[in-house]
Amino acid sequence: MTSASFSSSLSRRGLLGAVGAAGAAGLLGAAPAAAAAPAAPAAGSRGSAALVIHGARVFTGAAGGGAPVEAVAVGRDGKILATGSGSAVRRHIGRDTEVVDARGNTVMSGIHDGHVHPLGAGDRSLRPSLEGAQTTLPELRELLSGFLADTGGADAEPDRWLVVEDWNPVGLLPTGSVPHHSMLDALATRRPVALVGGDGHNLWVNRRALDIAGITAATPDPVGGRIVKGADGQPTGVLKDDAQDLVKRHIPEPSRAELVAACAEVLELAAASGVTTMMDALVGRHELELYQALAAAGKLPQRIVPAIRLDAGQTKDPAGALAYARGLRKEFEGVRGLRFGMVKVFLDGVIEYPAQTAALLRPYLDGNGKPTANRGELYTSAADYGRLTAAFNKAGWQLHAHGLGDRAVRTALDGYAYARRVTGQRDARNAIAHLQIVDPADLRRFAQLGVAACMQLQWAAQDTWTMDALLPYIGPERHRWMYPARSLERAGARLTGGSDWPVDALQVWNQLRTAIDRQGAYGTGELYRELEGLSRSSVLRMHTAGTAWQLRQEGLTGTVEVGKAADLVLLDRDVTRCPVADISGTGVRMTLVGGRVVHDADSAAGRAAAARAVSGPRPSAYAAVHGGRHHNCAH
Repeated sequence: MTSASFSSSLSRRGLLGAVGAAGAAGLLGAAPAAAAAPAAPAAGSRGSAALVIHGARVFTGAAGGGAPVEAVAVGRDGKILATGSGSAVRRHIGRDTEVVDARGNTVMSGIHDGHVHPLGAGDRSLRPSLEGAQTTLPELRELLSGFLADTGGADAEPDRWLVVEDWNPVGLLPTGSVPHHSMLDALATRRPVALVGGDGHNLWVNRRALDIAGITAATPDPVGGRIVKGADGQPTGVLKDDAQDLVKRHIPEPSRAELVAACAEVLELAAASGVTTMMDALVGRHELELYQALAAAGKLPQRIVPAIRLDAGQTKDPAGALAYARGLRKEFEGVRGLRFGMVKVFLDGVIEYPAQTAALLRPYLDGNGKPTANRGELYTSAADYGRLTAAFNKAGWQLHAHGLGDRAVRTALDGYAYARRVTGQRDARNAIAHLQIVDPADLRRFAQLGVAACMQLQWAAQDTWTMDALLPYIGPERHRWMYPARSLERAGARLTGGSDWPVDALQVWNQLRTAIDRQGAYGTGELYRELEGLSRSSVLRMHTAGTAWQLRQEGLTGTVEVGKAADLVLLDRDVTRCPVADISGTGVRMTLVGGRVVHDADSAAGRAAAARAVSGPRPSAYAAVHGGRHHNCAH
């Protein structure tokens, strides 16, 4: 966007524009990276602001509150120059300063997403999607038959893969139905078919795909994964966690150009949603090469903290794992916008029936209250995880654990406790993500060990996933400890926020609303709101300052304070005072990263990005997908 178009877009919004456009040029010239060089001030304007936003209700996020803030000045170096009353900030307006009237709406720090997979969202957008819908087997076959036709039909026989995203592993109706390759084999095709679970932990394939991958009754489970087999010992076609790679390695990848274009679009969507920093929670060489290409093309609007993924085998070799992570950092640390220092480990899987790979302290139930022999999958022991954490913490790196079940959470905490004893470090800022079930005996350990509780609270509502696919299989006693946000906060834990997009749609403001009322826009009821719902201010802080702390950039971003980077959002309402239910519909008028406008709602690019945003719930029925199936396959 040129400075002229930025000025005209301000006028279209009815915002107050200052004389001239040089200030906008300086604003847009600032770089988004953490180490961005300051922009030179315009001639004759030294000391004046590039941008002033007034008439706002500013949520500073700073500790201790203080006097109300209604205006913010952004300096030409991309930092916050001043905050305060309108009259106090007015002195920073020069002849070429852009002046924006917030109309009483909120200005706040940009959203920091502490657990997300943005490049995965771009990759998924290139393939047809089931949108997480619940379907009967005939309905599913009808949808898949349509996808087969959409992706080449007869010309694609017999070898072109059909890969369909966002399959709901708990969505086959009637409830309790178990997927099997024979159900997909009945389709009128010889093509290999793969349904990718929206949770990222399950893959369902037909017999042709199993044959291509060479998976038989004799194939052993890989470390960190499981090939589901029936009573006859034969593979059923469902692969869990790292077993998915046995098939995925045979699926052709999109071209680099296709991936870069798709990822650029989803990053624009994130900027339009108000996201200014992201911790990419699953990164290897492939993802780093994509970030490198995006940065080179000027298509990387957010600050990115890549978490280098370590597999279960690497967790047993701390020295080798550290050398691997350091090697990737050395190779890619020059990419503008990236900041290294994080690694990611999966400790368990997912909890919902029929997957049930989340690691539990007590066994799953059979649906009728009777304990089974299954306690889920624990992919790394506490001893191995502790040694790994100690090695990385000593070298200045942080650990980020996928810990969903209470046994996985305890394993992570035990590992962090070991590392703390061995290294003596008191500010390592290791994290555990998801925390779907936490044993109450472990709540205080988060604060004691300085562990970040990274929660995805858009899931904290009554729906099919939390009720039908879970309550009968863990019982009410454990179910009550679902996403125990307030309990963790009361125990002194630092709460941080993430979306886990594209495991779920990127619906930032409904995510924040759900953390408060535990129902959100799409839940069928409240999920322990009186016990675990958070205050509005706590939710705003956990998704800004809290996550900035998790990512070790609280000195740079996360609050609206003088000297901090101007990573800001201007909203279309006052989220500090509007009815809680109205938070879900929040629109972002403008997003800045390092003082640079990366989203303007009235620009052509801004309107296009907003149009791509998903505004509805995860579909609960076949009808929500039927008829609209072409949206992800270029038809």
